[in-house]
Amino acid sequence: MGTTNEKLARIKRELNEVPTLPGVYLWKNAEGQVIYVGKAKQLRARMRQYVNFQDERAKIPLLVDQIESFDYIVVENEHESLVLEKNLINQYSPFFNADFKDDKSYPFIALTKGDVFPAIIYTREKHTPDTKYFGPYTDSRAARNMVDIARRVVPLCAATCSDWRQLTRRLEKDNLALLKHDARPCFDAHVGLAPGACCGAITPEAYQENVRRIERFLSGHHQEFLEELQSEMQEAAQELDFERAGRIKARIDTINSLTDKQHAVSTRNLDADVVGFYREETVAGVHVFMVREGRIINSNEFILNRGKDVPDDDLLHMFLLRYYDATTSIPHEIIVRESPEDVEAMQEWLTEKLDSVHGAKVRFTEPKKGEKADLLTLAENNAKHTLLRYKVRTNYEDKRINDALLQLESALALDTPPMRIECFDISTIHGSYTVASMVVFTNGKPDKNQYRRFKIKTPLTEANDFLSMQEVMRRRYNPQRMADERFGSKPDLIILDGGKPQLNAALAMFQEMGINDIALCGLAKRDEELFVPWQDSGPVVLPSGSASLYLVKQVRDEAHRFAITFHRELRGKGMTASLLDEVAGMGPVRKKAILKHFKSFRNLKHASLEDIKAAKVLPNEVAEELYKVLQQYNREERRSKR
Repeated sequence: MGTTNEKLARIKRELNEVPTLPGVYLWKNAEGQVIYVGKAKQLRARMRQYVNFQDERAKIPLLVDQIESFDYIVVENEHESLVLEKNLINQYSPFFNADFKDDKSYPFIALTKGDVFPAIIYTREKHTPDTKYFGPYTDSRAARNMVDIARRVVPLCAATCSDWRQLTRRLEKDNLALLKHDARPCFDAHVGLAPGACCGAITPEAYQENVRRIERFLSGHHQEFLEELQSEMQEAAQELDFERAGRIKARIDTINSLTDKQHAVSTRNLDADVVGFYREETVAGVHVFMVREGRIINSNEFILNRGKDVPDDDLLHMFLLRYYDATTSIPHEIIVRESPEDVEAMQEWLTEKLDSVHGAKVRFTEPKKGEKADLLTLAENNAKHTLLRYKVRTNYEDKRINDALLQLESALALDTPPMRIECFDISTIHGSYTVASMVVFTNGKPDKNQYRRFKIKTPLTEANDFLSMQEVMRRRYNPQRMADERFGSKPDLIILDGGKPQLNAALAMFQEMGINDIALCGLAKRDEELFVPWQDSGPVVLPSGSASLYLVKQVRDEAHRFAITFHRELRGKGMTASLLDEVAGMGPVRKKAILKHFKSFRNLKHASLEDIKAAKVLPNEVAEELYKVLQQYNREERRSKR
């Protein structure tokens, strides 16, 4: 197979023959498996971005490392490439394309429109010709309930009815079976859930009208349907057909009771899907509100793999392809935080699926304020809870942590999984208020009782993270501290934020102290690379999107947060003291008294002159001088924030 450089050179030569036309490309590994499918307006330029590493997505280096060959398919336009991309992703399920975490089949409500008397059915089957599907539903109970409600509103045969199946088989063999079938109605026809196709009580033409109505009902268009039923009820009453009027009234009540349970979200006749995302490193939650006629008629939730390892646009693009390929319920508007990059092609594809007789088009919107923006925020909050429920239900965190610790053990050549990890970070401004943080993760989780923070005592005239790190190593790992139970047990792994320079500084201090039994690594901020003492050829690169990389980032971010918090605290106290020292007549006693009265410097800096004088701890001339100094400080602070 040759070296990596030789392989890339070969692929680059082969790319010279790729046309500059729109199409779909397929990257393949050494076994010939399709590992990624993408589309492009200009195939050659887009594919070159991968092998030239001009694509900044985190997964690209790992993807390119596995590429051995490629295929491409030329199409006429971007719309065709979108449809082809969707079909190829469904066919190959490539590893590097974002996908549903739980790739199960979701429930649908279907109408078997290929039959003379189409039936309604709850199903998880893959789409088949001549069948219209409504969904997907992520709540199977809600889907089954909707089948029952729909049949109470519009009588229709159920595919589970044995009489309907017998009638359908007879019709497939003999078109004249309609003239010969039994006059005995099935149970559903007795109770009003079916129109009596089995006993000749309804013609195929009248039955098709029921099918048309139930399609509109399942699509969420209830108001127009209600108006039709109310008109029919009044007509039946005028004809003194009170039995029929009563049946229609029961259907109207069913729709009204359903509408009462649906959450009204818009004063307008809003017809939209609202798509909210909540992302973590290795997984993402999605919540979709289906809003029809200004009401949420259904909400669906999904879990996607890849999480933050995939850019927002890619994740949204892949979800929209999968979701709207599966459903026939296409809205006029899709509300998202940010439209996909290929928004025009996506709108064209969805408009084609909508197939409106009135020529309506599908559009994406990105609301910044108002009820649509509020709906989007609500969907995002629900997506967060979707992800939380999934993690609790599947014991996701524990599994991920176990995987992460085992992966770190292997990648860093440790003797055992790092059950206790200590991470250090330095925070300073030009050598002033220099502090260090130590955070501890025990069994892969933050152990906040073990956190420690250090004021750097080494005199510094400018920032020197290496000297600061050496001081912290000496103070933390000297024999007295190592024997101190308050600092816990010896760590299995030390992570130093700052990469190879910080690692070298710590190693020099450990050599001076005679420590050689604690594993260390330096984490480079830019590319999330881990530098280790035993490897001179380069850093250890954890797989993009892996549990181990997520844990390392989490540890590093927590150390950074803890250091920054302590640094700001010290700096704030120092700035407060120096500011009050500028006030003529403000000695230590008065300084302590005025801060005690206002409880914090924040309250003091927003106080009026009258408030300061009312405290009665300062002479009037000192209070006036303090007020002037505070006003000047506030003006400079506002200016710095502009």
